[in-house]
This record gives sequence, C-alpha cells and structure tokens, in this order.
Amino acid sequence: MEFDYSKVPGKDWKRKKTADSGLALVTIITPFYNAGKYFEQTFNSVMNQTFPWFEWVIVDDGSTEEADIQILCDISKRDGRIRVIRQENGGLACARNTGIANAKTDIVIPLDADDVISPQYVEYTYFALYFNEDAAWCYTDTVGFSAQEYLWDKPWDAEKLKTDNYLLATSAIRKKDIDEIGGYKVEKWSYYEDWRFWLEMLGAHKKPVSVKGYFFWYRRLDKGMLSNIVKDPERTAFCDNIIKTAAANADTTVEAIEYPLSKSLYPYHKPMILDFGDKYRVNSNHEKIRILMLIPAMEMGGANKFNLDLVAGIDKTKFEISLISTVESNNEWHQKFEEYTDEIFHLPDFLDAAHFGEFISYYITTREIDVLMVTNSYRGYYLVPWLRKNFPNICIIDYIHMEEWYWKAGGYARPSGMLGAFFDRTYVCNSATRDVMLKEFGRKAESVETVYIGVDENEFRRENVAEGQLYAKLNVTRDRQLILFPCRIHPQKRPFMMLEIASQVVKKNPKALFVVVGDGEQLSLLQETIKKLNLQNFVVCVGYQDNMIEYYRDAALTLICSIKEGLALTAYESCAMGVPVISSDVGGQKDLVDDSVGRLIPMRQSEASDLDKRTFDEGEIKEYVDAILELLSDDILYKRCSEMCRKKIEEAFSTKHMLHKMEDEFFRLIADEELKAEHRVKAQNLMQFGTLTEELYVLELAEEAQEMQSIEIWKAKEYLEAQLGTPSVKRSLKEHIYQIAMKSKMGRLCWRTLSKIYRKIFKRPQGEQYGKVS
Repeated sequence: MEFDYSKVPGKDWKRKKTADSGLALVTIITPFYNAGKYFEQTFNSVMNQTFPWFEWVIVDDGSTEEADIQILCDISKRDGRIRVIRQENGGLACARNTGIANAKTDIVIPLDADDVISPQYVEYTYFALYFNEDAAWCYTDTVGFSAQEYLWDKPWDAEKLKTDNYLLATSAIRKKDIDEIGGYKVEKWSYYEDWRFWLEMLGAHKKPVSVKGYFFWYRRLDKGMLSNIVKDPERTAFCDNIIKTAAANADTTVEAIEYPLSKSLYPYHKPMILDFGDKYRVNSNHEKIRILMLIPAMEMGGANKFNLDLVAGIDKTKFEISLISTVESNNEWHQKFEEYTDEIFHLPDFLDAAHFGEFISYYITTREIDVLMVTNSYRGYYLVPWLRKNFPNICIIDYIHMEEWYWKAGGYARPSGMLGAFFDRTYVCNSATRDVMLKEFGRKAESVETVYIGVDENEFRRENVAEGQLYAKLNVTRDRQLILFPCRIHPQKRPFMMLEIASQVVKKNPKALFVVVGDGEQLSLLQETIKKLNLQNFVVCVGYQDNMIEYYRDAALTLICSIKEGLALTAYESCAMGVPVISSDVGGQKDLVDDSVGRLIPMRQSEASDLDKRTFDEGEIKEYVDAILELLSDDILYKRCSEMCRKKIEEAFSTKHMLHKMEDEFFRLIADEELKAEHRVKAQNLMQFGTLTEELYVLELAEEAQEMQSIEIWKAKEYLEAQLGTPSVKRSLKEHIYQIAMKSKMGRLCWRTLSKIYRKIFKRPQGEQYGKVS
C-alpha cells in the first residue's frame, strides 16, 4: 500500500462548530512545556475530530517561554471544551496525572503537544471501548512522520512487550484502570514512562483493544528525551532497572482484542438502536442534505471510482457525504476519499460485525442523515429492512453496477431485487442491468433508473498529456501498435483469452504489443503463461498504475474481453481519450460501445458455468482478432472511430452528467411528501412483524461465517494435499488415524466421522466448487 506522508492531519482548522463541554464523553490530556513550536497543528487535529463530545485538558507544566505561554492563553479562548491547568514543573508523568485527576469523563486520551491524531481517532477508540467493556485501553496503528517516516502496526504480543517498547502513549484509556495501577509513576529523572505504564497495566491483568488504521501520527525529532537517556550510562541503568522490575510483574498471558476480527464473537446478536439522546447531534443547523453511503471497502475498481467521483464532485455547498465501509480491507483508496471528506468509518477495523447496526443507527441519528445510499455492501443490504423500520424519515436508495450470476445468484443485484420494497429508488449503471432488475427480480419500472457512472472529460483528454511517455517506459520503438488490456487480472476479465487473441494477432501483425495494466489473483499465473507461449516480446505486464492517462495517450486500442461487465470504467476512459474499444457484448457495454467507436463481439461462454474456463470458442477468438487487425490497418476507419469516441463521452457519458443527475435525484427524493408518508406506513407495518428485520441481518452474518469456514477448510485441504499428496502417504495417514481410533471405545464410535474428514481432505467431491464443502 502506498502511503502519502504529506497528508498529515491538522494542517488547517476545519471544524469551527463545537459541542457543549458538558456533553463530554472523552478527555484528551496534553502535557505542555514550552511546546509552542508544533502545537498549532496538534490543536487543529484535536478540533477536527469527527466525534465532538470531548474536553481537552492542557496541563502547562511550568512553561518559561512567554511566547508559548501566550499560545496557551489564546488557544484556551477558542473553544469552550478546552481547559488549561498550570502547575510547577514536575515532568511528563506528573503533568499527565494532573490531567487525569481533573478529567470529568471515564475515558482519557494522553496526547503529547507535538503529536497529531486523525479526525476519526476519538470516534474509533471510543466505540472500540464502548463495545468491549472488559478492555482497559484502546490503541491504533501509528504513522511516524517528520524526521523519520514509517508505518507502525505491530501485532499484540504481551511477552514481547517486556523487552520491546512497541506501544506508544496515545491511547484511549479507562480512568478507573489508570487509578487502579496508581497512574504514571513520577521519578527523579524522565524515563520510559509509557513503557512502564503499559507493563503495570499487564501486571494488573488489564487487556487492550487494537484498532486497525493509521490514526495516530507520532512526530519523530532528531533530538528528544530518549536520545538523552541513551547517552547517559547512569540514566540508562536507572531506566533499565525500572523496566526490568515492571516487566517481572507483567502478565504475559493477556490477550488483546485485535480488529479486524476473523469472525464475529456474537454471531446471534440482533442489531439494536443506539441513541445517545437529542443533545448529541454533531451540527445544530441542517443547511445541507446529508448523505450516508454504505460501501464494501475503498479499493481500486470501477465501483469505487464512481463512489469517489460522486464524493469529489458533488456540490459541497448543498450536500455533505459520509462513508461507512463494511468489509475487511486494506482500503488502499482511503487517502483518496479523505481528500473530500473525513467522515469515513471502516467498521471492521474497530467493531464486531454484530455491532454494525448499532453504530450505523448512532451515526444516522447524530448526523441527522437524510439519504442512505447502499452500493455493493451485502451487510448494508441486509440491514436496510431494519433501518427502514426504525428510521422512517430517511430516504433509502442503492446503486447497482452489474448482476453477477456466478456469485450468490446475481451478486449485489440479488438483494437489491429481493429487498426492493424497502428502497425508494435503485440506480443502475447500464440499461442491461436495469432490464435484469425488472425481468429477473420483478422490480417496478418506475423504481429503477439508469445513471451512467461517466468519466471526467476534462481530466481524460488527449491534449493533457505528452505523446510518447508509454513508449519510453516500455523501452519500445514508436512503430509498435499498443493494445491496452486494463483490468483486474481475475477470471471475470478472461486474461487467458487475451493471450489467445494476442498470439493470433501478432502472427499477422508483429508490430502489435499488448500491454496488461493491473494486478490481481491471476497475474503471476498469467506472467508464467506468457513465458511458456514465448510471447514476452508481444505481451507485457506493467502492474497496477494509478495514472492511466499516459497509457491511453499512446495506445491504439483498448481490449475488454470480460465474461461479465456492467459498463466498464476503462471503456469510458478509453473513449474519452479517443482510443477505440473492442469489447465483449456483455452487461451494458452496448450502451457505449458499438461500431461507431470500435467493435462489440458476441459472448460465447456461459457466465454461470464457464467463469474460469481456459479454452475458448475459436469463432469468438477470430472475431476479436479480425476486429483488432481491421482497426489497426484502416486509417480512415480508425480516425472516424476515434473522433466518435470523444463525441459520445461529451454528449452523454461524462461525470458531469452523472453528478447533475444524482444531485437532482437527491433533491427530488427529499422534497417528495408522498414518499415520506409511504416510509411511515412501511415502518409501522414492519413493527407488526416483531424482530423479523433484525433476524434478516443475523442470518446474513451466519451465512457469511459459514462461507468463511468453508473457504478455510478448503484451503486447509489443498495445503494438506500439497504436503501429503502421494498415495503412499495418504494410506499411511489413514492407517495411523485408524490405529489411534481403535484404541478406545469413543474412537471406534468416531471412526465414521474421522473417515469423512479424511475424505474431505483428500478427495474433491465431483462437481465441487471452490470454497464449498459437501
């Protein structure tokens, strides 16, 4: 994952609206001693928290610089949640203890005066503790910045903590647990106060919660307290003795709750409304329409490009957008989204899936959400009936990119179709998917509308990039004709069909060069196959590229031979750059791609049964080959297609068109009084069915758990097959199991079960699909 260290929180003070200090649920504690140099950034990062119900106790530990003292005076007047307490200089531990003693809340967060926290820090850690009442503290992953830049996400290891100071001071800590260990210990010299504190927490058998996400930014300076310690042998020995004593009493059996969880700890916990009361609202006024998007994750792909374009381009004077993701992920695009909103919450990174409903209900209430938009989130879909029952005042919509018959009998289109009665409107990205929603899932025509995802026609313009950059990168001559294959390298995209097409094209046109742009699960296998087929001079893989414009600029054609698409983002981008597209006739590709902008090739494989097929219809291959050769050899035809590509985008397929349409839809939905009346009726009707809507979500979690367990068993089977694959080893293992079983009555009774387990490990049932166990 590429991480941009320049995006340090706190560069500006963004949230000028504050909460009542009397509503504080968390206390941030900052020792301050002549620390004015970086404090403005620390101040901004605290004021920018998405969770406004905190107080901030700043302990001036005897500062002597007038300028720094004045900074504290000025800052204390900026916000009613700030309290400055002055005392004689007593050192870091003493200052923290003073702050803790003056804290009015049950949770405190130590934060040094030169460090910063991301906007979601307090909200994440507060709720991680809220739902883990037996945990004493909560910490996040760390970003080192300034003099050193690194990402710090060490897994919890109580034994290792005795010898490795891998935990930093900034965490959300329960005040009662601090009191039980006597707070931070004050000594004659500064020492490793934080390290000792965590060891003493272990000594009292306290356990932590580890939250995923780089939300604490630790400023690394060339000079600091630690550098002074290591330079002085006497102080080094003094500190080492303190740590050695604390480590001797630490309970190394303490285990942390580490998010994301491998599975829910409460699989049959029904979702419940979490409402802190009317006083807990983030903003007192309601000048803008507030939209909450439920998405799976923030990863590369066309679906997320649509989400990003919507968040980036929507009129910020009229709308506010928040995002909640529901699937475990590294969320590589988090920083991209954070350029436009910091109201981003990846629920698996700090919550059990059983509690997603509580957090979403809290969020809808505290942010006074007007529109809930679900897109590609299975968990989100199965929460919708429950949300409709409990929140009759919000509009609920969804956006579908395509149906996928090879996955869950329709992919995300299936829950959208089955739960259509709970949605005010469903938007789809192409006409073919709309037809599926109406014909296959019985949706009413007026409830489903096509809104093309579009492309930024100003960004994707040939004039914006110099010619020849891709040739230079690939180190090939300019007479080569480059054919892009831009996609995730996955069976859905049929990368091995691309190789068949390439091998036949280059026989007749040796100047052709296929450029594979993208990563994916089949990339390494694809690269091996390229070598086996001796195609290294005709097919090159360049991996994922963040900036595609220079690739389209030098490309002659874009090839899309997928077995399934909605309407591919790459088709939009290619057309915007004037590059003709040759595509399979699947999904809504025909809405954009036709003979005027390239060629559309009929699909001759079955989506449901041939997803990862490696042999292809010769007639279909020939049609692709003929289309490529025709466009590369006919200059007049090529020029006409190239010009029409751009024209089509400008007329109907731009991001600008999408944004205007979605904004109009949001305004229309909010103003529709008949719709609001329908919401209330539906909510009342759902109340008659007790906890049915809650049980829908519980069943969805149970199905997910079963699916994950099946995948784990299958992977274990494949591993054992690889390790113990010879027939003699199999027979030996079975005989060994048999001998063990026959030694006891219980073993003899269990032999049939053991035999079944053995067969599952070593014999794939006929027709078995990956991830399923008979």
